[in-house]
This record gives sequence, structure tokens and C-alpha cells, in this order.
Amino acid sequence: MKKIAIITGASTGLGREFVRILKDRKEIDEIWSVARHRNKLDKLRRQMGTKIIPISLDLSDAAQIKELGQRLAQSSAEVRYLINNAGYAKFCSYGDLSIADSLNMIDLNISGVVAMGLICIPYMPAGSHIINIASQAAFQPLPYQNLYSSTKAFVRNYTRALHVELKDRGITATAVCPGWLKTDLYERANIGAAKATRNFFGMTAPDKVARKAVADADKGKDLSIYGLYVNFCHIGAKLLPQQAVMKIWLRQQRIDPYSSRPSQQ
Repeated sequence: MKKIAIITGASTGLGREFVRILKDRKEIDEIWSVARHRNKLDKLRRQMGTKIIPISLDLSDAAQIKELGQRLAQSSAEVRYLINNAGYAKFCSYGDLSIADSLNMIDLNISGVVAMGLICIPYMPAGSHIINIASQAAFQPLPYQNLYSSTKAFVRNYTRALHVELKDRGITATAVCPGWLKTDLYERANIGAAKATRNFFGMTAPDKVARKAVADADKGKDLSIYGLYVNFCHIGAKLLPQQAVMKIWLRQQRIDPYSSRPSQQ
């Protein structure tokens, strides 16, 4: 049987770094690299080699995920790594997004993660790994990122519970909670909202987070956190009341929720 890795959001940023790491693993025959833009995936294959199998899908569409499941069923493959990296954010207030955009974020960040797990787990032998990308934003509610932080809290809690449920199959599930990463997420997330996230503390290179995430998954950990700053935030979110953490966040972002004026950069 082919031994494969499936990586979503593989064409850029953190997903690309996971591809770079796993392509050198001798035990991996193919890396099914999933993203929306075929041209970026083809470029990834040219740069990373023939192990890369480009698969253009919109993971917010349940029908397209079902098609991937059918392809997997016909492939005689074992899924050794499933890395759910696809997702997106919008930095804004609740009223700055349409209903369609809000539900699409939930579909991609939550439903896509759950569906990918459900179609892949039947093809995962003992010793396989699920890596789901959550976020530092999962540690507490974040005003003006309310929807994104809530979806990532789901991913974190879901993954850690799934890790326990999969023990009898010898499969690990690891929730990765990075802080701000040097990727193009910020350009896509910034929609010019009057009140929005604009201060990015503790910015980190995605390759460092990816390496630690794979290492932690291989060690059987259910949580992967890179860097002193993010670990400090994780501890602080446990010790402080959520109201206090939200106030600290608003001060960092220089947002006054009681003012109609835009946040100051």
C-alpha cells in the first residue's frame, strides 16, 4: 500500500513548510497537497518534486470533500499524516462580515477539519498522526476576532478530545496553537475594518512552528505550542479571568469598544 500524507492549505505559508518537512521522509510515498488554486499547487510540485500530488479543492464545500474521500477509497493508500492547515481569518467586528462570509469561515475552519478527519481515519493504521492547526487565538475569546478565535477554540478542544478517543487505534491527534506567523494571512484577513487587529506580537517564522508540530506529533503529544511568548499567553489564559484577558487584548490592539472612532495604529 502507498503511504501518504494529506496536507490542506499546502500551497503557501505553514502548509508549505509541512510539505517541505514530510517530502524528505522515506516512509512517505506521496503527499496529497490540497488547496484551492491549482497553479500554486503545480508550482509547489515543480519546486518540491514528484512526491507532491496536487489536488485542487474548496474545503468549505462538503461535496468536494466527499469527492476526496472517494478518491482515497479507490487509491489503496494508508494515510500516515493528515495535516488540517487550511483556514482563514478576518480582522473586524461582527457587523463587517456578511452572513455568507461568516458561515464560510465556520465551514472551512471547523466543518472542513471534522470532515477531513472522518474520511481519513478509516485509512489510518496504528502509528499515524492527525495534526490540526488551531491558534493562540484558541486560548480565550477575542473581541474583533470573535468568529476566528471561536473556530480555533473548537479545533483545539475537538483535537484534544479526539486524541483520547483514538488511543485504542494507536493514532495521535495534535492541536497546534501558533502565535502570529510570517505568512500572507494578514493581507487576506485585513479588510479595512474600523476596529481590527493591527498589532502582531511575537511574530514567528512558519518553518519553526511546523518542525515543532511534527516533532510533537511524533512524540504522541496532543498539544503543540512554539515559543516563550505563546506559552506565556497559554498560562496567562488559564490563570486570569476571561474578562481580564479580553481587556488586555483590547489594550494591546488599542481598541476602545465604547468608542465609535477607529482603532489607532
